[in-house]
Formats: sequence, C-alpha cells, structure tokens
Amino acid sequence: MQEFGGAKLILFIGDRIVVLRRDDKPDIPWPCRLDLPGGGREGCETAIECVLRETFEEIGLSLTAGDLVWEDQFRRGVFFAAHLPTEAQAQIVFGSEGQGWCLVDPAEYVRDPEAIPHFAEMVQRYLALLWQIFADLIFTGFTRDVLGDS
Repeated sequence: MQEFGGAKLILFIGDRIVVLRRDDKPDIPWPCRLDLPGGGREGCETAIECVLRETFEEIGLSLTAGDLVWEDQFRRGVFFAAHLPTEAQAQIVFGSEGQGWCLVDPAEYVRDPEAIPHFAEMVQRYLALLWQIFADLIFTGFTRDVLGDS
C-alpha cells in the first residue's frame, strides 16, 4: 500500500451507513458536507489503527480489525467497510467534531450532491463489489440447482 494521510470507514448499521455532517468552518476541507467516519493519520499509526481510532473518537464505537471486511485506496486515503447489526445504532455517541450524524441508504449517499465526491465514489465502488458477490452467489446456486454438483 502507498503512503497514506488518513482513513475512512463505510460503516453499515443494518442496511444503512453512518454519515456525518462536517463542521461549517472555512479552514477545513469540504465544510458542511456529508462525510464518513474517519480522519487524518496520527504519528506512525497504520491505516487500520487510524480508522479504528477515528471511528471511536467520532461516534464512540469500538470496532476491531476483525470487523473490517474491505479495504481500498483512493489517492492518499485508505477506505474500509464494516457491517454491524441494527442494534449498534443505540451505542453511537457523537463526538466533538461535526454537526451531527445520521443513517443513510448508501445509494442515496452516492447520489447526494452534499456528499464528498470521492467518498461517494468509494461507497459506489464497495456497493458494486457487494452486488457482484451477490450475483456470483445467485449464479452459483442456480447452476448447482439446474446443472447439479460437478
């Protein structure tokens, strides 16, 4: 993996993702836009350490490396995905950065003009992977049912 400056998490709670509204400050990138949990690297931490720390700081959830199911890089940012049950929503405690949080249908986030564009692109990339996995499972089941086990 290339050098990175920060990490973000596409965090599913049930079938929706956690989205944060960035602060409305002119000195930060993408002020007031729709963000994902995560942030800048501190010291020599790894991308996994970074995203786990930032997720805890921003929404109070303690995830582990084992919760992360996908990883990809976009420029200097590393993106991860994780899936938690709907009940995890009750454990979210909003931190001190940003204006608030909500759960959003991931396809709506991708289309939202207030979403940070390259974050929306990474959510779309992950959704495409999920659809491919789903299609492969359906096709595999279909061929096994129709053609029999080989």
